[in-house]
Amino acid sequence: MMSFEGQDSGRELRRIVRINEEIKTVVKTAYRINLMAMNAIFLAKRAGQSALGFGVLSNELRRFATDLEQQMIALGQATAGSVAIVTAMVKEARAVKVLERARTESSGLGRDVIDEALRRRHGTTFSERLEQVAALNRNLDMMIETTASLVEMGGVLARSAKIEAAYGGGFSQSLKQVSSDFEGTIGEIRKSLDSLKRFQLREFAA
Repeated sequence: MMSFEGQDSGRELRRIVRINEEIKTVVKTAYRINLMAMNAIFLAKRAGQSALGFGVLSNELRRFATDLEQQMIALGQATAGSVAIVTAMVKEARAVKVLERARTESSGLGRDVIDEALRRRHGTTFSERLEQVAALNRNLDMMIETTASLVEMGGVLARSAKIEAAYGGGFSQSLKQVSSDFEGTIGEIRKSLDSLKRFQLREFAA
């Protein structure tokens, strides 16, 4: 079973905060991709028939940005659940310390009552919360992997848009620039996800 001393709880909360910061970064970047995709769709319409493929891909990139934003919001909600449980565990650990101090100063019936309270606290509630944190971390792992797959698909769309840009006639150069911006922005998301994975691996001490 995992231990949960003050140092462990502080480390776990810091880890979750860092994960949450990366999530916010990706949400902002997804919003940027959405705006870029809208501009790309407008540019493709101006380019006309020669940029039909580019327009289709730009529309798919806009859908990708929306899906990514929703996925990151779900990740944020999962980390909020972890914060709530870890915070409850911190309070529980503090309450146990208070009871343990009281026990050393008690005797007879008073000590028996405190012993029973300590048994209850060390038992079901604490164990259940440890299991809940472990379950939330497993769920977070799966969600991060799903997000990584989604981002890879976004990368494929951006590369395909770059190829289609070559057929954009007089708008070819502008379309290439837009597709390069897509690639660069998705690269930023990959970096954020890599950081997120690293933070996720740093679970509190077993």
